[in-house]
Amino acid sequence: MRVLVACEYSGRVRAAFRARGHDAWSCDLLPSDDDSPYHIIGDVLPVLGKGWDLVIAHPPCTYLTCAAEWAYGPGPYHQKVKAETITGTDRISARLDAIAFVKTIWNCPAPRVCIENPVGVLSSHLGKPSAVQPHEHGDNASKKTCLWLRGLIPLVPTAHVAPRLINGRPRWANQTDSGQNNLTPGLDRWKMRSLTYQGIANAMAAQWG
Repeated sequence: MRVLVACEYSGRVRAAFRARGHDAWSCDLLPSDDDSPYHIIGDVLPVLGKGWDLVIAHPPCTYLTCAAEWAYGPGPYHQKVKAETITGTDRISARLDAIAFVKTIWNCPAPRVCIENPVGVLSSHLGKPSAVQPHEHGDNASKKTCLWLRGLIPLVPTAHVAPRLINGRPRWANQTDSGQNNLTPGLDRWKMRSLTYQGIANAMAAQWG
């Protein structure tokens, strides 16, 4: 198959498909982390009509999640607003642009499409998603990820990783005992949190390829 992995700089999903013999490419505004020649740097929208059999997209989730819903209101805000945070009507406009971007990918000519994102506003526009967890595919981690699928079957779990139990509650290696993500704050935290877990990438290539 010809496979396009949109909004991916890590190359994990692209590499998983190429390892199985598919003509897979990634595309992102950022260069690829693995310096692959099969990575397109730039806007993915002009690339969507290039005859792909499968498009898997990881659109930026900043304005698509349910996080910081307070910032869409007119204010005043009870939180301390960071300088880089847009609020009010500007944030509403950014969310509408993000939704329109996703819909363009969803309606592209490819017969099979997957949109990956956290729980958020996309269910109101694309319908009910399926959901996957890294610990269902061999990674010792918890991160509920929604997959909106067109022309594809939901992923079947491949390798369960048991959690540790803290006061009867399951916790995996990427979580503190209270259930928070244990990544330390830093400039690259967003990149680390957005990475597709290798087990999920492998499952996509094995089950959709």
